[in-house]
Amino acid sequence: MATWLSLCGAVVIVAYLLGSFPTGYIAVKQLKGIDIREVGSGSTGATNVLRTLGKGPGAFVLGLDCLKGVLAIASGYYLFDFAASQNLIPPTVDINLWQPWLVILVGSAAILGHSKSIFLGFTGGKSVATSLGILLAMNWQVGLATLGVFAFVVAISRIVSLGSILGAIAVPIEMVILHQPLAYILFAIAGGLYVIFRHRANIERLLAGTEPKIGQKLVTETEQQNA
Repeated sequence: MATWLSLCGAVVIVAYLLGSFPTGYIAVKQLKGIDIREVGSGSTGATNVLRTLGKGPGAFVLGLDCLKGVLAIASGYYLFDFAASQNLIPPTVDINLWQPWLVILVGSAAILGHSKSIFLGFTGGKSVATSLGILLAMNWQVGLATLGVFAFVVAISRIVSLGSILGAIAVPIEMVILHQPLAYILFAIAGGLYVIFRHRANIERLLAGTEPKIGQKLVTETEQQNA
């Protein structure tokens, strides 16, 4: 049992480190020589990269951040396959019961890593793209449905944050409709609330009518005062 628990702990740590990899920060630093945390919303995510560098780098960072989530969940599945092949899973462990809970633990670690990166002094992004990758790896139907909600809202409103928030709200509903395990549904609720919490500044701007649309620059309070 000790070996099994150690393996589970190691996979969770790996997932956190994967989520922590600062793709947006590195992209902006390399291409523009600035710290993305000091411009726009201060987020290291794809939306702020889009505002800072444009569509190409924004899409590139979006894809890599999504891949981090996919790899994190894949590591959880790989653990079970490896442990089973090496007879490391104790007889008392019900794989069908354990696996969904380990998967959401790994997913949660990746989300936390993206928003609280150990490489950036525990700052980061809002975990939307990484969450999408996690959903695609957990259940591709839920992932695609969430992406559809996001894309539809952004196409209509041209506001990325609104698409992210409504996508986060849609995930638990999709999980229930597709009869996913209880662990996944609870993860969807908790993860959705966390993503929405990370967007609290965006929500304030949405309510005030000042949230920028695609192609517009985010005007900070300091810039407004100096205008």
